[in-house]
Amino acid sequence: MTTIQNTKPHGELTIRTLAMPAQTNPNGDIFGGWLVAQMDLAGASMAYQTAHSRIVTVAIESMTFMAPVKVGDFVCCYAELLKIGTTSVRIKVEAWVVRSQDQQQQQVTEGVFTFVAVDENGKPHPVLRELRD
Repeated sequence: MTTIQNTKPHGELTIRTLAMPAQTNPNGDIFGGWLVAQMDLAGASMAYQTAHSRIVTVAIESMTFMAPVKVGDFVCCYAELLKIGTTSVRIKVEAWVVRSQDQQQQQVTEGVFTFVAVDENGKPHPVLRELRD
């Protein structure tokens, strides 16, 4: 399967963080799990703003890793709202890096995250409900 990389990010910049040595594998690349966690946080930020309540991640679809992340890269996650369901929100998250050595921007991965709005008991409820005082 061939993945075509975007030439510019889509969505809203929700996270920008620096990749540090503590997140590396034995080859010196940043762990994919750390990158997925950053993307989950980015998507959760948008889902929370949409649902106006506690949200939980219920699915990650179609993760595609395109290039490694290196120590010193700035990781930038962009979130784009794809769909609002009754209790769920689907958000596409793209991860891009700004390479420390040349300041070039490159897409490194993307995925679609599904979040569900839940109440204080962990039960799903509709998104976009009115805010309580």
